[in-house]
Amino acid sequence: MIQTIKMNLDDTKHLTTVAKAFAVGIRIDILKYLRHKDMNINEIAETLSIPASSAAAHVKILEKAGVIKTTLQPGIRGSMKMCHIVLDHIYLDVNTSNNIGQNTEVIHMPIGSYVDYKVVPTCGLAGTKGPIGEEDEPRSFYSPERFATKLLWFQKGYVEYRFPNHSLKNRKEKQLEISAELCSEDHEYNMEWPSDITVWINDIEAGTFICPSDFGGRRGILNPDWWPDKNTQYGMLKTWIINENGTFIDGDRINKRSIGEYKLYEKEYISVKIGIKEDAKNSGGINIFGDSFGDYNQNIIMKLTFLPDDYIRCL
Repeated sequence: MIQTIKMNLDDTKHLTTVAKAFAVGIRIDILKYLRHKDMNINEIAETLSIPASSAAAHVKILEKAGVIKTTLQPGIRGSMKMCHIVLDHIYLDVNTSNNIGQNTEVIHMPIGSYVDYKVVPTCGLAGTKGPIGEEDEPRSFYSPERFATKLLWFQKGYVEYRFPNHSLKNRKEKQLEISAELCSEDHEYNMEWPSDITVWINDIEAGTFICPSDFGGRRGILNPDWWPDKNTQYGMLKTWIINENGTFIDGDRINKRSIGEYKLYEKEYISVKIGIKEDAKNSGGINIFGDSFGDYNQNIIMKLTFLPDDYIRCL
């Protein structure tokens, strides 16, 4: 599976770290060799004719950027650190979500900021420092510590988020976009575990996609060190887009329901539910990743695009 890093100019810390990783020719040479095979520190040092200490320093920088991963394996004299690439593409959007344009608003929703939920085990919450609440206990989802959540999972049910819509008060919506990193949920990870994951907007079904797996087998690029290798590791970045032409998932039209039918302005917020329908054919649960887990450095993102102000004045 192709793995990617996607960033824009708001990802200052991550962008700086990645840029540093590619700023030295030797580190690029290391990646060229690792593209063909995994190597340990001593092999890298010998191949590039540099001290082992220098090779280790370069590897540390590449690993911090999420370009490679290292694992300890038994060697002749103790353990040795094996290096392998975990990335195929890096995309940089030379833009900023905070100022894309006067006709666009971008809202980043932390995944622990849900306002309602109904979940069935397996379920749980995790943050950068460890588990939050008790695993497989739905009541833990009420914990005040839930706002620090960076990964949540459940077998059946939903979580609901409410996005502000005050910008619609004097403007007309043109397009709504919602993106999140998601995957199925089994007890640990399971590459053969499909799940029908659905998004509802203002309680109107906005489309279902079949996620093929509860992904694992290699660590998620952003996962904290405490997170076990046997657990779910990463997801798929999925995008729902709604405009006057219908409702789309990753560019494929799911239905003809246009943006006006979701009545985005009728309440004081826009409700977004993510979960598993009660009658789902593949009831394989869901993992929702925040900005410190998985492969994508983001929470749930809503982007609202408006018609030009001149259009509003002509109404």
